[in-house]
Amino acid sequence: MPRILVMCPYPQGIAAGQRLKYEQYLDDWRAAGFEVTVSSFMDRALWDRAYSRGYRFTKIFGTLFGHLRRLRDLVRMHRYDIVYISMWVTPFGTSLLERLARRRARAIIYDIEDNLLAGEGKPSGLRQRLKGRNKVRFLLERADHVITASPFMVERYRAINERGAVTLIYPSVDTETFCPREVPLGSHKIVVGWTGTFSSRPYLDLLRPVFQQLAQRIDYKLIVIGNFDYELPGVDLEVLTWSREEEVEQMQRLDIGVYPLPNDDWVLGKAGLKVIQYMAFGVPSVSSAIGTATRQVTDGVDGFLVDNEAQWLHVLERLCRDPDLRRRIGRAGRGIAVAYYSRQAIGKQYLQILTSIANRVSSG
Repeated sequence: MPRILVMCPYPQGIAAGQRLKYEQYLDDWRAAGFEVTVSSFMDRALWDRAYSRGYRFTKIFGTLFGHLRRLRDLVRMHRYDIVYISMWVTPFGTSLLERLARRRARAIIYDIEDNLLAGEGKPSGLRQRLKGRNKVRFLLERADHVITASPFMVERYRAINERGAVTLIYPSVDTETFCPREVPLGSHKIVVGWTGTFSSRPYLDLLRPVFQQLAQRIDYKLIVIGNFDYELPGVDLEVLTWSREEEVEQMQRLDIGVYPLPNDDWVLGKAGLKVIQYMAFGVPSVSSAIGTATRQVTDGVDGFLVDNEAQWLHVLERLCRDPDLRRRIGRAGRGIAVAYYSRQAIGKQYLQILTSIANRVSSG
């Protein structure tokens, strides 16, 4: 029975970049004959405090224990046929532990999220140096296979990887659970929504003036689903704390979903996960016309792509005023999600890579 060690940054079942990518297929891998062990760098206590102010000792001890877990992983790594690394071995320092992992692992699959090489070659501050961009490049170079969720990164990473082995695998959702609300809500304000985490809050801020101008034209509610507090004067705002137990109910409250992004190299590595979620729930999406969303959305058919504040305001006002347009776009988006981003559509791609590498390891 081939054995897999999954080394990931965050606890299971929490972070969307893990939860809606490989994590939801771990049981499928086991059913296919793989023995799977998961090792998270962060424990739940550190995750709960990592992005909050204060809690210095929790953060220090959590980081220390994370490094101890990684040392344990290095000791036992030779027992596994495949080491599946998500993002990095450790978040800080040089590439030493990544190099040790490469030396001890029989085979490495590297799953990278975002364009972590953005800004490479430019002067960097202490924080960037501590995070060790070199570890990302090393893993990209030396992994037996690289998985990216952005179509814009495939050729970039293929040029770096020694084997040229790079596969595009989009995030995916359980479309039987992530589905439109069965019974339409009664008379209610139109709800425009956004979901994300503290790290993506600056993208939400891009729309602050748009939301405020829209409130002067339309009586609507803005719902922000995340892990941080938010205020926006002049807008009927409701902030919901994301939880896995309430995720479906929270998303089903939305009538329109927004996905704002700046025009820079970093966002080209993003997977368009918000668009996929909105589509699965039958919620018409409005996205910045940059990056992966431009490959996922056909403008005016199953979502909208916009370039500037005037377009954001125009499209959002149009959707708020036209329920038939919302239904048509939402249904089309739902069809795309089921066909291309469901668990059934995506899951086999992971198994093909795992099986191929496991066969090569056993025969080598």
